Parts: sequence; structure tokens; C-alpha cells
Amino acid sequence: MNEAKLHELRAETAQLDSAGLVEWAWQQFGAKVAVASSLGAEDQVLVDLVSRVAPGLPVFTIDTGRLPEETCDLLQATLERYGLRIEVLFPAADDVELLVSEHGPNFFRRSVDDRRLCCQVRKVRPLRRRLAGLSAWMTGLRREQAQTRSQLERIEWDEGNGLLKINPLADWSQEQVWDYIRANKVPYNSLHDRGYPSIGCAPCTRAVAAGEDVRAGRWWWENPEHKECGLHR
Repeated sequence: MNEAKLHELRAETAQLDSAGLVEWAWQQFGAKVAVASSLGAEDQVLVDLVSRVAPGLPVFTIDTGRLPEETCDLLQATLERYGLRIEVLFPAADDVELLVSEHGPNFFRRSVDDRRLCCQVRKVRPLRRRLAGLSAWMTGLRREQAQTRSQLERIEWDEGNGLLKINPLADWSQEQVWDYIRANKVPYNSLHDRGYPSIGCAPCTRAVAAGEDVRAGRWWWENPEHKECGLHR
């Protein structure tokens, strides 16, 4: 997509709030757009918005095989709360078997490249399979979340996957996210109440101390500029 068309879409949706942008995407693309949820706080807000304005919009999540039990509990609670069908993707079993056989179960702490290889197998490949054939995908990403996301736009062109990427919460603050969750009784991961502001795979996530960055508990052995799994590079 060229810059002129991207600029046109941004101008067309500039006055829409987050719910309006979700509804616009559903009207524009129908089943050719899908929400990717990691079951984080922002993604739970996004699913709640979908349930209100676009309940037919496809939603999917990725089970890497290393998720905390609390995340699985949240998925069950979300299914029961909203009555939506959430498609659960898994990495290819052969890929995981080869990865662990060659490198061991916890090799990803050796280097950034090793960690990205693990993410590639467990997250990126399942995502790319699901995005194939779509015109757009939607995420709960926010600019405030990380150094790597500071330039995030509400509508972007995802060059790596060849489709539009829509981020309805791009300009939300963390306070706005939690105000919405509390006001609307949105289910959220119980680990958030135990000092985990950002939650991924269990061995790659820890609680953070007061004053630490919200992403400090993700891949804490790496520098901030490396902290992406490849889904949003």
C-alpha cells in the first residue's frame, strides 16, 4: 500500500474513537480482518469492544505451549463471559519437537538470536499462517508500552506480513486501560495483581518492582530495544 492511500485511511478514521475504529474495520473488511489477542489487559479491552460493536469479528490467540496457568484460566473466563468464539492457534508439533530436541527446553536465555528463534517457532509461524489471506489484522498495542512501540500509528502498513495493521488503543494510557477494565468489569489475568504488568510465556515473564518499566519483566536479561518477539517487529 502506498503512503497516499495510508494517509487517506488515517484521515478517514481520525475522528473515530477506539470502538468506532473497530466497527469501521469490521464494516470495511468483514471476515478479512481478525483480532490477535495475547490476553493481555489491552487485548481484553479490545475483545470487550469487539463484543459490543462487532461481535462477528474473528478473534484468535496463540498458545505457545509455555503459557502460565493463569493465562489459560483467563481464556476460559473470557470465553464464558463474552460467548465469542476465540480461535486458539498452536505451533506446529514437528517444529517444536525439532527445536527442543536440538537446543533443549530453555535454550532461549543464551542469546537474543536464540530467544527470537524460540519465538519464531512458537509465535511467529502460527501468526503468519493465520494472517495469510487476510486484508488487515487488529492488535491491542499502545505507544506507551515499550520503547519499540513509541511511533505506533492507529493504522499502519505491515510490510512483513503484507496487510494493514490496526491498533485501536495506540494512544491510550495505561491508566485508561485499567479504568476501562474496572468500569466494565472486564476479565483480566490474575498475575496483573501480583506485579506482572506484561505477561508472555511463563519462563520469559517475571514480576517487576515498583518504578520499573512495564516491560521490564519480559525477557529481563535483554536490552529494552530488543524486547519484541517478532509478532510486532
